[in-house]
Amino acid sequence: MALRSRPATGPRRPSAARGGSRAPGPSPRPPRGAALRRTYERVRRTWDRPLTAYYVILGAGLLLTVLGLVMVYSASMIKALQLSRPSTYFFRKQFLAAVIGAGLMLLAAKMPVKLHRALAYPLLVVTVFLMVLVQVPGVGMSVNGNQNWIYIGGPFQLQPSEFGKLALILWGADLIARKQEKRLLTQWKHMLVPLVPGAFMLLGLIMLGGDMGTAIILTAILFGLLWLAGAPTRLFAGVLVLAGALAFLFIKTSPNRMSRLACMGASEPTPEGGCWQAVHGIYALASGGWFGYGLGASVEKWGQLPEPHTDFIFAITGEELGLAGTLSVLALFAALGYAGIRVAGRTEDPFVRYAAGGVTTWIMVQAMINIGAVLGLLPIAGVPLPLFSYGGSALLPTMFAVGLMIAFARQDPAAKAALAVRRPGVRWKTMRRRIKKRPSGER
Repeated sequence: MALRSRPATGPRRPSAARGGSRAPGPSPRPPRGAALRRTYERVRRTWDRPLTAYYVILGAGLLLTVLGLVMVYSASMIKALQLSRPSTYFFRKQFLAAVIGAGLMLLAAKMPVKLHRALAYPLLVVTVFLMVLVQVPGVGMSVNGNQNWIYIGGPFQLQPSEFGKLALILWGADLIARKQEKRLLTQWKHMLVPLVPGAFMLLGLIMLGGDMGTAIILTAILFGLLWLAGAPTRLFAGVLVLAGALAFLFIKTSPNRMSRLACMGASEPTPEGGCWQAVHGIYALASGGWFGYGLGASVEKWGQLPEPHTDFIFAITGEELGLAGTLSVLALFAALGYAGIRVAGRTEDPFVRYAAGGVTTWIMVQAMINIGAVLGLLPIAGVPLPLFSYGGSALLPTMFAVGLMIAFARQDPAAKAALAVRRPGVRWKTMRRRIKKRPSGER
């Protein structure tokens, strides 16, 4: 009775039976994988920003160059002392080339696309002239059995075939772009002529000096340009068969190349001392472990591994920096390749598409050939690791090509707008518009 006569003055609690609602409890847990999906979406939005390719190319190129300078110094110290030179001998030459290359990269990044196209034919003519001079007795010089160097003076030599890669890309991209504008690429003769004969002329001059590694890179660039131009499968296959037949002929007629081919996957040197370089490259990588012996603590560079600062610098990197160091180098090359594909895929300028695709093909194929040879998966081709190995003749055109990619990344309309907003002058003007004028005398 007392409970029934109690006045109902206070607020009533909502009944679950009447309202159908429950008392507030702990918030429901998010579904599994929601955090991973949010992270993926955030990363995807970051990669889709207009300036992503610009920053990735700039950052990856500079990081590879700086890390390469460090590893060149570490890997070349013992070699320099064996030649009765200062321990910094090779490092100083590479540092000078990197400084000049940085200037070339900045120049290429600031140049408009029309000027890059204008440089295509002069660069090709100068490169062909220098490659002919290589075969002139008294002018050209032989290094490691290859006649592909020109003596400049002092301790400096020039390898014109390294500039031939850049010349083929610019000339081929301009040639195909002009034919596409005139709608001539539907005819096979315009697709192949004069691109294929011009490329084979460069290949012939290179093979006269015996440098098959560089010839492979030029062949890959030619295939990349033909593929981007939309060459029919039968034409593409025909050029591939012809190049493969010539490569087989050059390998079969050279005992040195046959021995390199036989060293693929070798785990021990032969009794005659063959496969020494390939096997000790594997030893260097295997002994590095997860994090390596430490910078400068390589054992193989003390005379066991030939060419530790050029062709096999990746092996010394694995020995001193371990798996973490080699994976970092691979990640930088992967980022550079992804950014190059993005630039080539998003542009509407045919020349930019072909040139960006050619540069990306050049750097990625050369990196794969070098690293594959160190891992024992490919025969030793004698090509340097781009932006990383010792060699000024290889570093200069590669850094110019990186600057070329930066210029192409900046040509995107969205990237232009984003860069214009970030200029100090534009930002200052924008800020001034937002500031309201105060009355006179107000503090």
